[in-house]
Amino acid sequence: MLARRPVLAAAFALAAGLVAMPALAQERVRFAVTDVDGMESLQREFGPFKAAFEKASGLKVEFFAVSGRTAAVEAMNADQVDFVLTGPAEYVVFNARLKAQPVVVWERPNYRSSIVVTEESPIKALSELKGRKISFGEIGSTSQHLAPATILADAGLVYGKDYEPVFLKVNVAAEALLRGDIAAIGMNQTHLERVRKAFPERKFRTLGDGAALPNDLVLASAKVDPKVVEKFRNAFRDHGEALLAAIVSTPENKKFSGGRFHYSVSDKDYDPVRKMFVNVGVKEFTKFIGN
Repeated sequence: MLARRPVLAAAFALAAGLVAMPALAQERVRFAVTDVDGMESLQREFGPFKAAFEKASGLKVEFFAVSGRTAAVEAMNADQVDFVLTGPAEYVVFNARLKAQPVVVWERPNYRSSIVVTEESPIKALSELKGRKISFGEIGSTSQHLAPATILADAGLVYGKDYEPVFLKVNVAAEALLRGDIAAIGMNQTHLERVRKAFPERKFRTLGDGAALPNDLVLASAKVDPKVVEKFRNAFRDHGEALLAAIVSTPENKKFSGGRFHYSVSDKDYDPVRKMFVNVGVKEFTKFIGN
């Protein structure tokens, strides 16, 4: 009997180790960003954040590169990614398809949309855009498509019926606007500033402005341990200033400068975006618009 005790002790130790393995594995989190294409860009744009977040949270971050929002939702569905930084419209689809939950909001100051015309345009009211051609940015984008279409809907203009929507990159759209090929552009404030800098000799005015938009956010797969989700959220609550400084240290993330994190967030905060989907004729939220 005495000879069997070391064997039993080793067996108990092995069993305890096996029980502990899932908990240890959960300390590694896989993180993706929907609008950053490729691992090299992800490491360059979010490397400082990764280092700061690992220090603040005690979690080990493993980047997972995706080629866009569709690839990101497929990766989460395949249990290849745990947390995703994405936009409001994308979150609506993630939630509808996979029950992904909001964790922390990344506030973007002055995050709203406008309908823009040239200063000399004879159009003075949104209603006067009826029958005209209006450009939007990326199809399905919250600030470049859904929100501008909602500004027009609130003015009584039915999407695709009262005006013709076209989709042009912002610089191409600005040139088309200046030539008179289109009557107006729907865009966010970042793009409006970019257009004004690109054409300093011309003046632009907003025909209509939208309300502040729900912000970008980090969402969690429904498969992630709630304790890990809470640990992730607490890092932003307790070390927000350091994390924001790391994020905006790269030029691509300057849009978050002056913002802050909101770690009290619920799915209902994104109901206005669902209404935007309806305004462009989409009543099912399980697919990305334009895909």
